[in-house]
Formats: sequence, structure tokens, C-alpha cells
Amino acid sequence: MLKSLFSLFRKKGDRVVRLDGEKCNLQTFSESDAKDLAALLLNNKHFWSTYEPIHRDEFYTEEAQYKKILEGIQLLALNREFSFGIYDKESNQLVGHISLYAIKRMPYSSAFIGYSMDKNFVGRGMATEAVKLVVDFAFTSLKLHRVEAYIAPENTPSIRVVEKAAFVREGLLRKLLYINGEWVDHYMYAILQEDYLQQKKRLG
Repeated sequence: MLKSLFSLFRKKGDRVVRLDGEKCNLQTFSESDAKDLAALLLNNKHFWSTYEPIHRDEFYTEEAQYKKILEGIQLLALNREFSFGIYDKESNQLVGHISLYAIKRMPYSSAFIGYSMDKNFVGRGMATEAVKLVVDFAFTSLKLHRVEAYIAPENTPSIRVVEKAAFVREGLLRKLLYINGEWVDHYMYAILQEDYLQQKKRLG
């Protein structure tokens, strides 16, 4: 059974959300993370480019990520987005990022989830655990009704991740996103709060 610890605390005046798992820990970014985040993005620029847009060079700089983190802190304060770093449990190294974003209240009560793992840490189960931790946070702490994910049909590893986390494929969205010069189809996956509660009950 997945065990997680959700905590809110203040770091340098900012509210920080931390979720603890068995293989990895998640923590919302603060200003001091800009350098490590920029390095993670740059090191995986081409690895992630299969399913994500390649950005301009300035995107991969510490300065650009510092600004992105400040934007994320503002959105977190409004409970509109939670952007987490994924940290290896043993080394505390930043090995990925995961976000719960586009949070909508009633009548939707929903959000999207998106994530990426460092190429050297793929296949270790951390992405699946990170998704489960964020889903647990979405349904138990934020009391959302639905969490959705868009995944390209060719992105088999990511499909395995969400299916292990009990997401259900609901359909195909044709030519949804423009990625590196091409319109790309995406599956829509979703998990409902009732699905999450049923799974939690089964696992005891």
C-alpha cells in the first residue's frame, strides 16, 4: 500500500507542499531550486523532445526557471497549480517534475496532471509513485472530483504509468497539441475521486 505524508510548511516566506513516498519525495519548487531545475531541463532537452516541445535556448537557463518558479509560487498561493520536484529518496537528487495544474472548482472540480522523469531514472517506478502521490493529494487534500492526463498514443511508458495509477482511457483527442512542427493526437485519461476511493478500499 502506498503511504504518503502531506505537509505544509513555510520556507523563506513561501508555502511549500511536501509529499513523501517510498521511492521518492515531492516538494513544490522554491526560488533556490532554479539552478537544479534548469540543469534537469537542459540535460533532458532532447530525451523529452519526442513528446514535448523543444523550447528556445533561454528557457533552459537558471534565470528563466527562476521566473517560472515565481509564477508557480503565485499560482500555488491561489490553489490553482502545484508544481513539484521529484527527488530520489536515497540521494535527494532532483530527478523529475510533476504538476497538478489548470485546477477548476465547481461545477468542474477538476485538474490536469503532467510529469517528466530524468532519462537516467526512467523505469524505477518513481513516476508511478509520484503520480499516485499527487492523485492522493488532489482527492484527499484539495477534495477534487476528477484528474485528467493527455498522453500521445506512442508514449507507451507514460501510458503504463497512468494505468498503474488507475487512470481510465476515455477517448482520443485528434491533433490536440502542436509539438515540434506537427499536430499530435493524444489520449485522454482520467481518474475520478470515486475510482480512487474504491481502489484505496480494495488495498485496505
